[in-house]
Amino acid sequence: MWELLFVMIERLGIIIAVAFVLTRLKFVRHLIEKQEISKSHKIAVIVIFGLFGIIGTYSGITINVSDASYSRIVVDVGENEAIANYRVIGVVVAGLLGGWAVGLGAGIIAGVHRFLLGGFTGLACGLSAIISGLIAGYFYKKTKDRNNIVSIKTALFVGMGAETVQMVLILIIARPYDQALRLVESIGIPMIIANGIGTAIFILIIRNVIQEEEKMGSLQAQKALKLADLTLKYLRSGLSKQSAQPTCEILLNEINVDAVSVTNKEKVLAFVGEGEDHHLASEEIKTEATKRVLRDGQLVIAHSGEIRCKDMNCSLNAAVIAPLKLKDETIGTLKFYFKSEKQISPMVIELSKGLSTLLSHQLELSEVERHLELAKQAEIKALQAQVSPHFLFNALNTIVALIRTDPMKARKLLISLSHFFRQNLAGTTATETTLEDELRHVKAYLSIEEARFADRLSILYEIDEDALHYKVPPMTLQPIVENAIKHGVKQLTNGSCIIIQIKKYGGKVNITVKDNGIGIPEEKFLHLGKESVKSETGTGIGLYNLNRRLEMMYGNGASLKIDSNLNEGTSISFTIGKK
Repeated sequence: MWELLFVMIERLGIIIAVAFVLTRLKFVRHLIEKQEISKSHKIAVIVIFGLFGIIGTYSGITINVSDASYSRIVVDVGENEAIANYRVIGVVVAGLLGGWAVGLGAGIIAGVHRFLLGGFTGLACGLSAIISGLIAGYFYKKTKDRNNIVSIKTALFVGMGAETVQMVLILIIARPYDQALRLVESIGIPMIIANGIGTAIFILIIRNVIQEEEKMGSLQAQKALKLADLTLKYLRSGLSKQSAQPTCEILLNEINVDAVSVTNKEKVLAFVGEGEDHHLASEEIKTEATKRVLRDGQLVIAHSGEIRCKDMNCSLNAAVIAPLKLKDETIGTLKFYFKSEKQISPMVIELSKGLSTLLSHQLELSEVERHLELAKQAEIKALQAQVSPHFLFNALNTIVALIRTDPMKARKLLISLSHFFRQNLAGTTATETTLEDELRHVKAYLSIEEARFADRLSILYEIDEDALHYKVPPMTLQPIVENAIKHGVKQLTNGSCIIIQIKKYGGKVNITVKDNGIGIPEEKFLHLGKESVKSETGTGIGLYNLNRRLEMMYGNGASLKIDSNLNEGTSISFTIGKK
């Protein structure tokens, strides 16, 4: 029995090699990542894992029960013979990854094949393969970790359990019984152990694939942030020939591509790399692929026929074309060129998407700076100027720190940062907005601040949903919340709390922001909101400008009401009605 166990474990190498190849197939990866796959791909997955079960059968060992001998090659099965095999592994993994339907389909393929091979255990083994798929499907949504994959421990026990069921079915169905009993006694324990270990190793391979992808994704995100930092000083002036040229040079030096180009909506602004002798700046956009990106705002992979270079000797045969956006409008493209389509890997595509998004955000930031420069003398622009660059730098530092430890959270913070600056940009031109948009803006801001404060800051919302359609001046709520953080709770070592209330009373709405911070000294409290107050951490004009705008839009009844006690916190509120 132990000799048989050693032989079976030795042959697991074949199964492990096939499992490694399987995890490289695109639709199997989608199944692993719990992405949606088409019906045709699901059928393909069932067939593949069914074939994996068949491979598990043929990689087994033929056992002759009559003389207790075995053969290392499985061709056909005699009447007194059975197979010690790994068929269960493919069927069980199919059920664990794809659910009962995938497990059942793979089990039917592997089971019918085993039944047709013959032998006195053919029916029992074929039926057990089908049941194994259903058993594994039961554990499809149970005992998963953060990667949404069944744990190795669960895979081990499900694999052993499925093989145990097969042994029981052999005893129940296979005849003669004495022969079935001798078979189970000789191969039962080796097969249960080997198939349990094989299933666990298959799941381990899958987990390693996911971890490697997460690591690569983290590195790509870190590279994208590095490139965003390098190009910021150029793109902050907007999309132009002067900013596009150094941006392309930086990207070409840092990324493994053959050429880089940036366009606006009509012309090529810069081209650097292979073929720059005939791919000239200032030329009009000619390729349909680029025009499609500008029209649809979606990334396109252009093949050799779509590039249509006028130079017959041009070595560039493929490109990834990503949109550059300002708000929701596509204003240009970022193009990465390659000599071969084989160079365009999934990582290159993801990096292209990330870079186009970050560069688009930088262009939006350039618009923010342009609007701020134009608005220095206006009250609403003075409030807009309170968006401190330290906030952006702190936010980016927080995101960079999270790239390694929590890439998904870093991605969410990037989205929040994008929304925050989008709203800031909109606030420079709009005269009023809804409380719903203001609240969304504040949540984007606070998601970044909460990440900076770690567990030291908690936010409570008390919101009447039917009050969110009321109109207020842009950038009304965020300066009050920022004030609560900078001057209230920032100095607390723990237990910091901010409460945001939006309550409807009759035809009016009261907006209140409370904090449990250090409070406001009396000498500043008397002047706060009524005039500019000097501050070590700000310009001191944010609440003053906000109060002026509220009074101009709604009258003196809408002015800020401030209540503060030292070491007990501060409450700032105002009341508005429908205009």
